Amino acid sequence: MALMERVATLIRANLNDLIDQAEDPDKTLRQVMLDMQNQLMQVKTQVAIALADQHVLAKKKAEQESKAGEWVRKAELAVSKEQDDLARVAIERSLACRAAADHCREQTEHQAVQVENLKAALRKLEEKLNEAQLKNELLAAEHRRARALQRSSAAEMAVTGAVNQQAFERMKQKVTDASALGEAAAEVAGSNAEERLAALDKRDQVERLLEQMKGRRG
Repeated sequence: MALMERVATLIRANLNDLIDQAEDPDKTLRQVMLDMQNQLMQVKTQVAIALADQHVLAKKKAEQESKAGEWVRKAELAVSKEQDDLARVAIERSLACRAAADHCREQTEHQAVQVENLKAALRKLEEKLNEAQLKNELLAAEHRRARALQRSSAAEMAVTGAVNQQAFERMKQKVTDASALGEAAAEVAGSNAEERLAALDKRDQVERLLEQMKGRRG
């Protein structure tokens, strides 16, 4: 039946391969679990129906056996009354009921096999569903760990970036301080040179005036 073929396909499915080959493992696994749950409900329904049919067949078998025994008693009564024609009819009816009972017995046996097959498929499907649920939980836990690791890495990068920024600021301040000191030193050096040049100019002026005075006196 189509139902059993679908169930067999789900039971044979390799969940690890499905997860490895899927672009979206979560979505694929959820879909497989949904299919399993749907098939599980259908198999449970079929088991209930098959069991009900088995009980009906068993009941019909018992009824036909009871009727066959009743016709045998009627045949014996007809024989005791020397009514051979009625005895023959009763015997034929008992044989027909016996045949019907045998047919019901065969159907009951076949139905019992079908019920067992359905029950076995139901157990295997339940086991497969439990396996899928476990893998889904493990996959979810793996994703949670991955997200936690990502958050931890992001936090670490943020902290590292802050530390690097602080180091950069300190270095920048050192460069600024060094530049300021350099400018101050240059400024100081420039001031000294100007003072020295001014002093030379002054001495030169003094010497010129002195020479001029000596010239006028001579």
